Amino acid sequence: MYSAIARNKRNTVLIVLVFLVVIGALGFLGGYLAGNVSIGIVVLVVALGYAVLQYFTAARQATAIAGGIEIDRMTEPRLWRTVENLAITTGMPMPRVFVVRDPAPNAFATGRDPEHAVVAATTGLLELMDDAELEGVMAHELGHVRNYDIRVSTIVFGLVVAVGLIADVLVRISIFSGLSGGRNRNNDNGGGSNPILLIAGLAAVVIAPVAAMGIQAAVSRQREYLADATGALTTRHPEGLARALEKLGAYGRPMQTQNSSMAHLWISDPMRPGVMDRLFSTHPPLPDRIERLRANQDRF
Repeated sequence: MYSAIARNKRNTVLIVLVFLVVIGALGFLGGYLAGNVSIGIVVLVVALGYAVLQYFTAARQATAIAGGIEIDRMTEPRLWRTVENLAITTGMPMPRVFVVRDPAPNAFATGRDPEHAVVAATTGLLELMDDAELEGVMAHELGHVRNYDIRVSTIVFGLVVAVGLIADVLVRISIFSGLSGGRNRNNDNGGGSNPILLIAGLAAVVIAPVAAMGIQAAVSRQREYLADATGALTTRHPEGLARALEKLGAYGRPMQTQNSSMAHLWISDPMRPGVMDRLFSTHPPLPDRIERLRANQDRF
């Protein structure tokens, strides 16, 4: 497990560098299309600034989007005790705990590090899971915290949004450049638009966000497997998490309030499945996760 954590950390650095290259290329392409390189620099700085802002506000945004209500040991004693016992077992700071009023069974973790972590569970999850299964699910979520997956997810999410922001600016610049070129051609009898640049800009707008979503999905899928292993190692009872995942597969349903930007945070995909959702799924198949847990049961 520790080698997997180290490998994931190395991959994280590589992924962030790839994102920065993509963002830089898009920013300067926008500046080139506009005939002013400084525009590309401004777009790049603004996009990266947004990613940094996202890093510090992600937990607050996620709980607000999900409609989470913060609880304590008095309001939801069963969930609170489960999280508290796991935090004590692992030597982690006690995270803030939220409940989401939704019949769909699900849970998520977010924040930038263990000292600023948030875990949440839906009312549907609390009603469906027995104590061992609930412990398995929350150990999985705290596994994301321990492995710093919450930091990676936050950074990647911010960078994906930054790519989308730049792509949106780029398409506007491309269209404006094409229209300006057309007007110049009509007014000056030969000045010229550059349709090749327009097509290149539009292609970049389509490809870059799709590629960013694909990277985000790949990162999330691998980290789900690692969080499953970390949670099972914490409880020494992988069967509890395996049974919980079986119930999520059997009784899972789409969340009432869906938001694709935080789909990767939940333990089970909260979206209504469609062709594109399956293609860019942020979660590995539940049967594969269950099989891995039971196949490695003796190792835990």
